Amino acid sequence: MVKIEVFTSPMCPHCPAAKRIVDEVAKEIDGIEVVHINVMEHPEKAAELGIMAVPTVAINGEVKFVGAPTKDALIAELKK
Repeated sequence: MVKIEVFTSPMCPHCPAAKRIVDEVAKEIDGIEVVHINVMEHPEKAAELGIMAVPTVAINGEVKFVGAPTKDALIAELKK
C-alpha cells in the first residue's frame, strides 16, 4: 500500500488541482491510499515533514512535490 498525503490550505488557488490529480491517479492505480490534510487545521502534520508551502505532496512520508504535480510526473514517481 502506498500512502499519498496532499497538504493543502483553503486559501490556496493551486490546491484544488493538486487534489484532483492525486485523486485521479489513485483511481487508476490499485493500492494507493490518499489523505488530504488541511494545514490550517493540522499544522503539526505539516511541521513533521518541514512543509512550508502548499500544495505539497508526500509519498510514504517523504515530500516528493511542492506545487501541484502533473499527472504524468506523479505516475512516474509512483512507479519508482
